[in-house]
Amino acid sequence: MRVLVVDDDPAFRRYACLALEEAKIDHVTAGDAATAAALLASKDGAKFDAVLLDIELPGTHGVELLTELRAQGNQIPVLLVSVRDGLKERVKALELGADDYLVKPFEFPELLARLRAVTRRGLRSDHVTVRDLKLDLALRQAERGGHAIHLSPLEFDFLWVLVQAYGRPVSRVELLQRVWRLDFDPKTNLVEVHASRLRHKLARTGEPLVETVRGQGYRVVP
Repeated sequence: MRVLVVDDDPAFRRYACLALEEAKIDHVTAGDAATAAALLASKDGAKFDAVLLDIELPGTHGVELLTELRAQGNQIPVLLVSVRDGLKERVKALELGADDYLVKPFEFPELLARLRAVTRRGLRSDHVTVRDLKLDLALRQAERGGHAIHLSPLEFDFLWVLVQAYGRPVSRVELLQRVWRLDFDPKTNLVEVHASRLRHKLARTGEPLVETVRGQGYRVVP
């Protein structure tokens, strides 16, 4: 793996580099969006496997750089980092094309796990594997342990959101926004019913794969 670290804070760049060096992950740093864009556009740009991108950059913000990359057709996995922990910011980042969202401060193991997860998802393939679960994104089919799992369209979308957030609890509000495109709470047990059905179907062929995190939401068991 080769990672581009983009942050204007020298202390954070050192912190991130320590984690990457410890994990023996090759990395390059940039202090602003312009430098990062130039690196990604260079002949060595294709050699990066992921970008660790701070939102609050001087000049061009991280979200603007992300938007430019996606508009250019560049689908390199991007892990956005920010001190902001609001749901609105996280959902906006994901809608703009971020692969994941990490809140500062964080621990080394979480950073490495998130980077590896977005790198796996960023492979140029319509197939995603998490533990013994396999998803065919083109055909929208799922299987576990070699057994097909028959999911409704909404159940597949629900599962895909959880897989994208691998290990991070996804809240009820975020699920309503990303699966049902609802910006309000319908005050029903819509999410809970689909979570229960999905958990039951996945558990037929193996250990429990989806769990409830009290007060936070649902996640794929890491």
